[in-house]
Amino acid sequence: MEQTKITFAKEIGFRKELNRRVKDYFRSENISPRDNPAMYLKTAVLLGWMISAWTFILFAPVSGWMRLIGCVILAFGMAGFVFNVGHDANHGGYSNNKYVNYILGLTYDFMGVSSYLWRYRHNVLHHTYTNIPGHDVEIDGDGWVRMYPTQEYRWYYRFQHIYIWFIYCLVPLYWSYCDVNLILSKGKYHNHVIPTPKLSEKITLLGFKVIWLGYVIGIPLAVGYTPWQVFLGVAVTFMTYGLVINIVFMLAHVLDSAEFLTSESEQIHIEDEWAIFQLKTTVDFAPKNHFINWYVGGLNYQAIHHLFPKVCHIHYPKIAKIVQEVCQEFGVEYKVYETFGGILSSNYRWLKALGRAPATTKRVSVVNSTV
Repeated sequence: MEQTKITFAKEIGFRKELNRRVKDYFRSENISPRDNPAMYLKTAVLLGWMISAWTFILFAPVSGWMRLIGCVILAFGMAGFVFNVGHDANHGGYSNNKYVNYILGLTYDFMGVSSYLWRYRHNVLHHTYTNIPGHDVEIDGDGWVRMYPTQEYRWYYRFQHIYIWFIYCLVPLYWSYCDVNLILSKGKYHNHVIPTPKLSEKITLLGFKVIWLGYVIGIPLAVGYTPWQVFLGVAVTFMTYGLVINIVFMLAHVLDSAEFLTSESEQIHIEDEWAIFQLKTTVDFAPKNHFINWYVGGLNYQAIHHLFPKVCHIHYPKIAKIVQEVCQEFGVEYKVYETFGGILSSNYRWLKALGRAPATTKRVSVVNSTV
């Protein structure tokens, strides 16, 4: 089966005006979109968080319960590093130096997920075809979760708003397995063929899997922990980590106020320019929550991130004000939930509705032509 061809409407000046004003902002403030001291400081804090937690778990003379608490603290540190440093770097938004971005992007591999595959799955497919079934892999639940209206219905989806929290916990370990399967066997997401990796990229992907197993399992065993203790520590750490990262990554797109494409024609023309389409399918949240702004690395400004993925996230609060102004001038809706609880409730309602009603539909404006 050939991949559906997606085209967007001719730009009406919205994106051009956004880019102009954002460039003027950086020029007038005499600041750089990347390589910012505040980001270096945040990197050091998060790196120290992870190293100190890992050291505490392995070597501190404390009880087993305290070590498990340390595992939870480590998990939150890992998630914070992924949100802030790894995510920016893999988008090319951390530094002007591509080698710095590449090296920091490899922290994904160090935590068990291939940065090579992430850049294609997330940067290319998700960011280009947001909420378009068959293209956006981020809304594909591999048959376990129903996230969009036209997805085939299965009876157990009626419970997905309950069991999805457990699914989140298992995703990091599942991704780690899928990375190897995709590179060595499957070779594609939906009908999008993964660009053939160089030999060095394959070695990097597989080599980091070994390194990951080494520090997660090998070192704890080597210093004297029992297999059961290691299993429990790994389970608590990575299940907590999975829960945190998946809740945050899910919120901006899978909810009842975001739009989804529903057509299954072989050729689809979307009646919005790409930038406007991004604002219809993406929602921001908790802009006034200082902790969330710091911790999730701008992922609560997901719409801003989709429009400016190569800009460091520390600038998103300022850019959001510019986006809001331009949206008002062009009559484009900029969707924002004021609280974390508000968008979490919306996500919960949407998953529950999709699990309950096979006929649930939501549409974006499209013109379809079958070739």
